[in-house]
Amino acid sequence: MAERSLRTLSTGGCFFEGPRWRDGRWWVSDFYRQGVFTVTPDGTETQVAEVAAQPSGLGWLPDGTLLVVAMTDHQVLRVAGDGTTTVHAKIPGVRGLTNDMVVSATGHAYVGSFGFDLMAGEAPSPSPIWCVAPDGSVAIAAEDLHFPNGSVITPDGSTLIVGETVGGRYTAFTIGADGRLSDRRTWGEMPPAGSAGGVREARGSTVSPDGCALDAEGHIWAADALAGRVVRLAPGGTIVEQVPAPTGLGAYACMLGGDDGRTLLVCLAPDFFEHNRRAAREAVLATTTVAVPHAGLP
Repeated sequence: MAERSLRTLSTGGCFFEGPRWRDGRWWVSDFYRQGVFTVTPDGTETQVAEVAAQPSGLGWLPDGTLLVVAMTDHQVLRVAGDGTTTVHAKIPGVRGLTNDMVVSATGHAYVGSFGFDLMAGEAPSPSPIWCVAPDGSVAIAAEDLHFPNGSVITPDGSTLIVGETVGGRYTAFTIGADGRLSDRRTWGEMPPAGSAGGVREARGSTVSPDGCALDAEGHIWAADALAGRVVRLAPGGTIVEQVPAPTGLGAYACMLGGDDGRTLLVCLAPDFFEHNRRAAREAVLATTTVAVPHAGLP
């Protein structure tokens, strides 16, 4: 199994999430600096929006409007060119926090949630995925997922694949013309291996999938939230490559981008606990170069 190393791109964050590559720049949310930022390939950071309700997942409507998940308000916001925000959708019936999001080429946004109070140590409970239509209307797209988190859409727009962080698997759905999800099936299974503080431990080949990216061979690069690494998974769930996080840091999201699509960006922090991260500036963005480019960005 090949192993690569990471090089630092940017430092000084609180907790980075939701990375995307667009217009020659990285786009990323920082939970506790309450902002959405761009970072150029040379590491220059610019804030493009303030989101007081804790930003997470990012994506774009077909007209180029940026969408961002507001975690504590359970909303999806539109971001104008001047950085002002308006409500695109309100997500009903959320337990815990809304979280990551992927947006299709048709403008349908798929939003997951924790499903439980992670920071309070609650036991995990199932959560839906919500589909936000381009007009802002909201419907439950799928239910009974175990911490639906990082998601990808195949380049032909036909399939959504979502990581279940405390379920240890990726689940796939067929996307209908109206954005509805059907034909639920397992894309990859990484068997659970015990529990710790309400969240599954990672041991051996077990993976707790967080933010992720799809490559041109149909493999998924996933941040392994409890094992301090990013892994490349083949369909079925076999790990075919991994990149360890630097000592003392965990990996919580990743994305493929760069001019040739072969730069893997990883969001790193010492841990994911709010009481540790909110007041610290220890989060890092780091990159490595991989062999297979992205499959086509959402």
